[in-house]
Amino acid sequence: MKKFNFRKVLDGLTASSPGSGSSGGSNSGGGAGGGSMHPGGTAGVLREEIQETLTSEYFQICKTVRHGFPYQPTAMAFDPVQKILAIGTRTGAIRILGRPGVDCYCQHESGAAVLQLQFLINEGALVSASSDDTLHLWNLRQKRPAILHSLKFNRERITYCHLPFQSKWLYVGTERGNTHIVNIESFILSGYVIMWNKAIELSTKTHPGPVVHLSDSPRDEGKLLIGYENGTVVFWDLKSKRAELRVYYDEAIHSIDWHHEGKQFMCSHSDGSLTLWNLKSPSRPFQTTIPHGKSQREGRKSESCKPILKVEYKTCRNSEPFIIFSGGLSYDKACRRPSLTIMHGKAITVLEMDHPIVEFLTLCETPYPNEFQEPYAVAVLLEKDLIVVDLTQSNFPIFENPYPMDIHESPVTCTAYFADCPPDLILVLYSIGVKHKKQGYSNKEWPISGGAWNLGAQTYPEIIITGHADGSIKFWDASAVTLQMLYKLKTSKVFEKQKVGEGKQTCEIVEEDPFAIQMIYWCPESRIFCVSGVSAYVIIYKFSRHEITTEIVSLEVRLQYDVEDIITPEPETSPPFPDLSSQLPSSRSLSGSTNTVASEGVTKDSIPCLNVKTRPVRMPPGYQADLVIQLVWVDGEPPQQITSLAVSSAYGIVAFGNCNGLVVVDFIQKTVLLSMGTIDLYRSSDLYQRQPRSPRKNKQFIAGLTELNDSPVPLELERCKSPTSENRENSYNRSRSSSISSIDKDSKEAITALYFMESFARKNDSATSPCLFVGTSLGMVLVISLNIPSEDEQRITEPVIVLPSGTFLSLKGAVLTFSCMDRTGALMQPPYEVWRDPNNTDENEKIGRRKLVMNSSSSQETGDHQYTIICSEKQAKVFSLPSQTCLYVHNITETSFILQANVVIMCNSACLACFCANGHIMIMSLPSLRPMLDVNYLPLTDMRIARTFCFTNEGQALYLVSPTEIQRLTYSQEMCDNLQDMLGDLFTPIETPEAQNRGFLKGLFGGSGQTFDREELFGEASAGKASRSLAQHIPGPGSIEGMKGAAGGVMGELTRARIALDERGQRLGELEEKTAGMMTSAEAFSKHAHELMLKYKDKKWYQF
Repeated sequence: MKKFNFRKVLDGLTASSPGSGSSGGSNSGGGAGGGSMHPGGTAGVLREEIQETLTSEYFQICKTVRHGFPYQPTAMAFDPVQKILAIGTRTGAIRILGRPGVDCYCQHESGAAVLQLQFLINEGALVSASSDDTLHLWNLRQKRPAILHSLKFNRERITYCHLPFQSKWLYVGTERGNTHIVNIESFILSGYVIMWNKAIELSTKTHPGPVVHLSDSPRDEGKLLIGYENGTVVFWDLKSKRAELRVYYDEAIHSIDWHHEGKQFMCSHSDGSLTLWNLKSPSRPFQTTIPHGKSQREGRKSESCKPILKVEYKTCRNSEPFIIFSGGLSYDKACRRPSLTIMHGKAITVLEMDHPIVEFLTLCETPYPNEFQEPYAVAVLLEKDLIVVDLTQSNFPIFENPYPMDIHESPVTCTAYFADCPPDLILVLYSIGVKHKKQGYSNKEWPISGGAWNLGAQTYPEIIITGHADGSIKFWDASAVTLQMLYKLKTSKVFEKQKVGEGKQTCEIVEEDPFAIQMIYWCPESRIFCVSGVSAYVIIYKFSRHEITTEIVSLEVRLQYDVEDIITPEPETSPPFPDLSSQLPSSRSLSGSTNTVASEGVTKDSIPCLNVKTRPVRMPPGYQADLVIQLVWVDGEPPQQITSLAVSSAYGIVAFGNCNGLVVVDFIQKTVLLSMGTIDLYRSSDLYQRQPRSPRKNKQFIAGLTELNDSPVPLELERCKSPTSENRENSYNRSRSSSISSIDKDSKEAITALYFMESFARKNDSATSPCLFVGTSLGMVLVISLNIPSEDEQRITEPVIVLPSGTFLSLKGAVLTFSCMDRTGALMQPPYEVWRDPNNTDENEKIGRRKLVMNSSSSQETGDHQYTIICSEKQAKVFSLPSQTCLYVHNITETSFILQANVVIMCNSACLACFCANGHIMIMSLPSLRPMLDVNYLPLTDMRIARTFCFTNEGQALYLVSPTEIQRLTYSQEMCDNLQDMLGDLFTPIETPEAQNRGFLKGLFGGSGQTFDREELFGEASAGKASRSLAQHIPGPGSIEGMKGAAGGVMGELTRARIALDERGQRLGELEEKTAGMMTSAEAFSKHAHELMLKYKDKKWYQF
């Protein structure tokens, strides 16, 4: 714990040259420069000693949980006993889902796509097959799954895998048509191989193609069904090592499934047909159907349809079997959406999907393949969704999904994260949002209910807010590493729907998604919510429990960059502070703009991009629009997108800016207080020379704002240049809501950060007053003074006076964020108004006074009373106010730039958290700016990360890791230590269901499956060793230590023993080889000795 006496520090620096002191800047990785303390004068400096309690031991970077739909899914598997579901993706990720709270993410180091997943049912393990022809065995008996073994195939490509229930031998089919067998316990290849040329008839002259299906017979485990792509099916006898029967069909096979009795199997084909085969008559199909084909006359074959990619044939004890398949639609219905067809008896039901089907699985009651399957649900994995269909009801409703799989319902354009917010908010938002939930779900519980999860020690409420391309806002409960949607707000409802041909003025700004959300500002205490959109508008919402019907109030604002004021000495035609009484009628509009589309050849002027609804609008309980502010066209130039946004509920003021200037609006009186170009804010104190430029004519695009692809953006320039560089093509929007947009910075100075605070507007002020801190893209900080009537009655009638104070501070790079601390070092929260329902029917509550929480640091003593922390994309500075002395400077980076910075609370102390474009996450203590943490976490490979990365209190942060997933992380050592307790258990000890009694006759005539010994057949003693060049065994990182979290019981002990044996197996390998060599030598010696004995057995002694 280090104490700082700022008076002594400054006294010591007075005798030295500026910049000679150092605050311990870091140069690690990110090009960070040394931080230095520069005295700005000793008069009025804070005299109290501040104890900084944070040290580097408090910080550690760690990923916590991942929410959302797995991006680009490729495979799916289900454990019917444990009731957990696994999803593999194209990027090598695996998501394992169980009951709510049980959601695990793991990643293949190679990043190769997952081809297939197979659970070791009720064993707590999973096998994955990757596109790099590697098999992996995952241990699920720990909260963070780890790979125990890997097996890399060197000469063949894996196409299909099958693991029989309660077997330790995995069948692996390859692209060459061969079938190999892998021991799951040791992950070593057996010497038993089914070669394709042995499986097919010798007379066949063509290769059968890759193996597309493998399954053992439900009736006899000693028989293996092998399906080849060209339509050949082989029923292989494993004991006799020969084909018992072969089936040929002239259409390619996509999938096969058995009838549970093992006498019939069904195939799906590329012409949209289903064929049912009987083992007793394999010469031709027992039944052939094209479910969606039109029947032809004269008994001709039905017309071909699209391929049936997969079929499942599931039997029921008390009803007809279910035949479920994907695809197979007629070609003449090209516009039909992807579908899943359910055939039950004579009824055929087609379920149309919103996205293409990747995979589906039928969930059955029993894990045994030779029993009635009794299907109860179908899990359907789509390209962008996961749905589960209830098969127990005739209308096949879907289950309500408890996972946040719809984050990407509309592309996410911005995020906000609030930890330790008021505890009643989650319940309030949920109670409002639950009324708008969709209906018609199945009344049964979600069937994927495996695992176990308990609420951990971290119980403070957390809320995540996501803004979307369609103008919607979603509030999520993110408490205790879970995510559940609370409430959805549609901001587009305040605007008229655009008719075809009426979107021309919007297209000048954005090509699509005119309602896309750019920035979010939320005050949880007052429940004031504000958003800005790409079409240059700001909407202020107030929260109410009561429904109202009212007109939407709107303001239209002209914000122009007047370069003429620089080059001409003539006085301004319009003053920067127009008379409020003259401005009010023209700026306040209850009906929006009526002149929406300029005629051909007429310059567009004073036209907003969108039309606010003119009629009374019904607003349900929840967030209700209080005011819409729109920037309008000026002299044929479209309004520039908003780059910064801030709201003060205590002052009743909203401020926003762009590359043209700043707008300040009183949302209580619904008036514009200030609409001024950035240049005019400086008045006569402009520190930089600005050159005039021609008006902007080009369109403004929001590249990357609503993308759903994951293509990386080259960032060579971004890594070495600041967004304020003259030659930079793309720029970042710097605002407290961590939003990104394109800013024209050729010569304009954009407003990049805004902050309301009770502070000292001018140097050596004696008391605090309402202030607005304004940060620009050139690193300038301006303080604007707000004169606000104190009484409630006057606040409604008297005007608010807004004036630049003349205070200027400067930093290197665009300003990102502000914050204030009091003289004790405690973080000061901006003032706010305590929430009260604006539509309350209680008269006493309606006329009550506003309750304001000011958090003022004013004092009768002389001297400084406040620290102001300002962070830009290059450096951070700490000023003491009102003397405006710069106490600390820390040059955070020289070779890169900061994307996101926030002052956050950590262990009841404040610190500055920064995310750099070169991937570094840096934490600095306050107010001394001592580096606490600098970790190279994540290089910026996509604009999406920069747009959505945000820090919050209690060591939490998040970003959009893919277009469909949110990644949460922590920089708290305490949370890293407690993470294991917060995560769910994937495996829980469950007894495997007993097999049904087969009866005497079935046991007698039902085949030899019960006596089949795979160990005897596939083991090294009988099958020998496989070629070492065929596959390479790779030990996984999940050693026996990883089994410490395994469940107890016999199965857990067996698993531990298996892994221990495998670890010793490598050391015993050489000994086994030597032993085998000795055995061979002994056999040879015995053979020679026997031959010698036979040679001389009948000879007499004298014949030698």
